[in-house]
Amino acid sequence: MKTRRLGGTAGEGAGQGLEVSQQGLGCMGMSDFYGEGDDAESTRTIHRALDLGVTFLDTADIYGPFANERLVGRAIADRREQVVLATKFGNVRGENGEWLGIRGDAPYVHEACDASLQRLGVEHIDLYYQHRVDPNVPIEETVGAMAELVAAGKVRYLGLSEASPETIRRAHAVHPITALQTEYSLWTRDVERKILPTVRELGIGFVPYSPLGRGFLSGRWRSPEEIPAGDFRRNNPRFQGENFARNMAIVERVRELADAKGATPAQLALAWVMARGDDVVPIPGTKRVRYLEENVAATQIELTEDDLLQLDQAAPVGAAAGERYPDMSSIDR
Repeated sequence: MKTRRLGGTAGEGAGQGLEVSQQGLGCMGMSDFYGEGDDAESTRTIHRALDLGVTFLDTADIYGPFANERLVGRAIADRREQVVLATKFGNVRGENGEWLGIRGDAPYVHEACDASLQRLGVEHIDLYYQHRVDPNVPIEETVGAMAELVAAGKVRYLGLSEASPETIRRAHAVHPITALQTEYSLWTRDVERKILPTVRELGIGFVPYSPLGRGFLSGRWRSPEEIPAGDFRRNNPRFQGENFARNMAIVERVRELADAKGATPAQLALAWVMARGDDVVPIPGTKRVRYLEENVAATQIELTEDDLLQLDQAAPVGAAAGERYPDMSSIDR
């Protein structure tokens, strides 16, 4: 597994950046949102990822809620030195899973970090993201508090998730931002307009989540009814009705191109994301070893200029039908 560097490529005080595997592992679905989990299989998946050279693990306090950090912490307890560990704060949930809003005030930043450290069972977090921007708290206050965590040795590098270009600039002026995490895939290319140019200007790494379009680009489903009960994708606009049918046209074209490359649709979609630049490190999520191994194999696929052109034509910016979430109000735009 090759490595890539997040951040540290521009700007005074940016440092040397954070070295991670060229593909990470998103752990959210092991504990939440994608139906029933299996802790034993999830743990095997994390261990297999480390064996294959995937060092970059991504979690968040709200996944479970709280259960995913504990799961990841247990899985890496005797292999901590192999892991670049990322987690997130800002979305607030109660013990029963209830959603309690977004917080970015300084006291909460410290409180959330301490709680994550305890659940993960680690002395420091390698990359600490603000999961969603709090519209009621200046980003300068939030990042100022995050910088205090760095000074205290609790956090090594700072990140943002789903932040607008203006917010990114203001945050980076307070303390170097190492990575921006935002949804990006063949069917979610909005970031190419303003977000990617901004982070590249500032020397900030880019971490795409849902690089397989929440699994849609894998071609796993043929109709919305196949999505299991309890899976939040049943309520996602892109997985419903006419939107589903329109988006399937993208999947079918990706499948044709993948067949020609001797790859699966998921592998081709991942290879496309990784080909967007050496500052791009996708974190496909899975809770099963077999899908992890399929995803990791995508790192061996080399795309030609013609391959990239055909994929751009198959899924141009704005091609996907439907919003990314049922409620987009928490996205900083």
